[in-house]
Amino acid sequence: MRCLDAAQLDDEAFDPRDRGLRTVPLARIVGSVGRYQDFDARFRLRPSERLMRIKQAMRQGAVLPPVRLYQVRDEYYVLDGNHRIAAARELGHDDILAHIVELVPSKDTLDNVIFRERADFADQTGLSAEIRLTEVGQYAHLLAQIRRHQQYLAAGEKPDADFKTAAEDWYRTIYRPLCRIIQQAGLMAGFPDRRISDLYAYISHYLWEEGRPRQYGPHIDQSIPKDMEAFRTMIAERRNADQYPEMKRTITAFVLLNVQGKHEFKIMEKLFDLDEVVEIHSVHGDIDLLAKIVLSRDLLASDAEVISQFVTEKVRLVPGVNSTKTLIPGSSKVKPAPDEN
Repeated sequence: MRCLDAAQLDDEAFDPRDRGLRTVPLARIVGSVGRYQDFDARFRLRPSERLMRIKQAMRQGAVLPPVRLYQVRDEYYVLDGNHRIAAARELGHDDILAHIVELVPSKDTLDNVIFRERADFADQTGLSAEIRLTEVGQYAHLLAQIRRHQQYLAAGEKPDADFKTAAEDWYRTIYRPLCRIIQQAGLMAGFPDRRISDLYAYISHYLWEEGRPRQYGPHIDQSIPKDMEAFRTMIAERRNADQYPEMKRTITAFVLLNVQGKHEFKIMEKLFDLDEVVEIHSVHGDIDLLAKIVLSRDLLASDAEVISQFVTEKVRLVPGVNSTKTLIPGSSKVKPAPDEN
């Protein structure tokens, strides 16, 4: 277990920013505030009546309040909820709902400068997805793109688009498609120490802002117009024309849910009304409901992104759903349905 005070001193992280409610991976909760000596690195506690009560409540689907966490860089420290986190770990949960206060580091190291730029980018755009760059100053280019895109939307299809609306549209219709093309072109192999977001920033800046000649390879050169909005239009047309058939596929996953017991059947009905839920079962044991979902994805997203978005934005928002765990099949065998005739 790490101590928050030590982490704050190491990075001079004293600037608080309220990030609201988020689902946090349990593996990234590394310490506690004040009580760090009472826990080991896996938040294991000696058996106690309180811990047993919380575990039983989680098994029964009781509604527990979100835990409260401090965030320093990419790690989290518990302000309130140590026992809930310990119980969630023992029950095999992957994540937990938390109210986050981020402590932004001010120490002048290269990593901290980039981290502050990333935090400012997140504040301005409001994007839930995290874009990670490894060079100082690159977030400014992305913000400039979003401002231009806001002007484009305001002049046409979305006259009342604010900056955060433009950022969401930019991320979905420009950033992710270009990242997918970069990935398909195999460019990442030549930059082992960089992220795909770095290549997006580099290629988009020199192509759309400076108009430099293309030298990225035949596939990517033919796929990217010299104008950002022309690229967006091209992607929309390809989606409508059902191009990239190799990127069209269905995804099957299983969602294990702990829910509020007294509303279990209402929750089943609401989940079953979702088109993507093809089966849902009430089961006995550590989980309450088992849902089979079938999703589709195209050029714009990976399997993990599509599944995560569906579970976060649709399943977890159903009132009474306390926690979820998603299982993604690796290989499968399915027997054909018996002939009804």
